[in-house]
Amino acid sequence: MIGILVAIAISWLLLYLIEKKNILALGFLPIGKRLKQFLIGFLITGILCVLVQYLESYLKSSTWILNKEISSGIIIKSFWWDFKSVLTEELIFRGALLYILIQKIGSRKSILISAIAFGIYHWFSYGVLGNVMAMILVFIGTGLMGYAWAWAFSKTKSIMLPFGLHLGWNFIYNTIFSKGPLGELVLISKGGNDLTYWASLLNFVSGLVIVPIIVLIYVRYFVKEQTE
Repeated sequence: MIGILVAIAISWLLLYLIEKKNILALGFLPIGKRLKQFLIGFLITGILCVLVQYLESYLKSSTWILNKEISSGIIIKSFWWDFKSVLTEELIFRGALLYILIQKIGSRKSILISAIAFGIYHWFSYGVLGNVMAMILVFIGTGLMGYAWAWAFSKTKSIMLPFGLHLGWNFIYNTIFSKGPLGELVLISKGGNDLTYWASLLNFVSGLVIVPIIVLIYVRYFVKEQTE
């Protein structure tokens, strides 16, 4: 929580000092419109995440079973963890800095810079620094997704759609399918075989290439460009 408060404070300070704006410049209003954008984003990536996880299950011939020890309290606690981590990343990568960059150098360059920074950041958060092949793959996947989310910010003039897109993926991936650092949560994978090289490649491409491309298509054709 302290991290979010610090990120908000720094964002507010940067917006005021450089653009003479407050935190509302990141597009939190009107509430109804922004909540709708958030929910649409959440559903899109949430559904895509489910499809990717069931593709992996199919390729491995494994099954998903409900964790008998899960409780509503644990789910809420995990959701809050996902919420905090995603909001912090959004404030850093799709927040005041991106807003200011767009004002200074335009959307195209700013979106690209944001995407590159997001890809490089995940070298550290994924712990792949030094593993060249892993660095390339992580950069491609997270960079593409970062580009899609930054483009969503630019078109909507709001952090809420990229926030929804980001949280939808992370919550389903981490909490529902127990793929995150919090361990076994709602669903647990049981049985199955190790993926072959080609099956592993298909699984990688679906999650880190096809999903970002689908989100890019959505942002390109279905998200309207909005004015201030």
